[in-house]
Amino acid sequence: MSDSYPPYGGQQPDPNVTPWSGPPAPQQGGYPGYGQPPQAPQFGAPLPPPKKSNKGLIIGLVAGAVVLVLAICGAGIGLLLVNGDDDEPTVVASSSPSADTGGTPGTDASPTPGQDDTPQQPGNNAVTARYSSDLSNVCEGGQILNAAAYNGPSGAKAYTFSNNPDRPTSWSSKSVASNKPYYAKSADFETVSVVGCLKFVEGSEGAPKKCQYKDSSDKQVTVDLISSRYTLTFYAAKTGEKIGDGGTVSAPAARCPSFISYNKSTMKSYAAPDSGSIEAALDKFLS
Repeated sequence: MSDSYPPYGGQQPDPNVTPWSGPPAPQQGGYPGYGQPPQAPQFGAPLPPPKKSNKGLIIGLVAGAVVLVLAICGAGIGLLLVNGDDDEPTVVASSSPSADTGGTPGTDASPTPGQDDTPQQPGNNAVTARYSSDLSNVCEGGQILNAAAYNGPSGAKAYTFSNNPDRPTSWSSKSVASNKPYYAKSADFETVSVVGCLKFVEGSEGAPKKCQYKDSSDKQVTVDLISSRYTLTFYAAKTGEKIGDGGTVSAPAARCPSFISYNKSTMKSYAAPDSGSIEAALDKFLS
């Protein structure tokens, strides 16, 4: 191969031709320029002059095709970027992470670790008792945080409360004999683990008994004493859980009590549940 040939595309324009007179006549062994000298190819060695064949034309066409393909690809990339900017509110790039997250079954509904092993937490109505009467909160679905834990009937201490038919959410304490093993003083309320709730049975009223009394102004009044029935239910004081049934306890009105509280509007008074029946139910449950 001879080194006497100029590099491919590297011939100089004819000095006898002005810039506006058109391209110079082609020289043997090269191709005509187009107004400006072409850039030298970025190869280490000069290319030989083309022989009498279509190889140069083919190379030029191929190079042009490559340029065309790149231009088309560049246009496609440009469109993709522009569309991506226009669709910015819909973040396409987050589709894969979202799909991966959604592909993990139960991710959002999985329970907190150790949730099933934790003990039941006190409810919204749980209170810390300061007096023995506070344990009546159990009869309204509450819990006593500082009550004794119920570990069975043996040695358990108990309180009982009954509601008032005129005020169903008002509960009064019912005393039991102090010689009973389940008896607890009012000051020892933190030792109590069982609460018995006597709930008035609606529609259980009997015929009234007329009782004569003198009111605070020494005026003679007649009060209707009403007999009825109550259902006795036992609950664990600390958790509020139902632990037993005490059956039905009657509230007899066979005789007029020495003292009575009554409704001034209706002149009625409801008889109290029978203490003997309450003790019998406690004896049976806590024996």
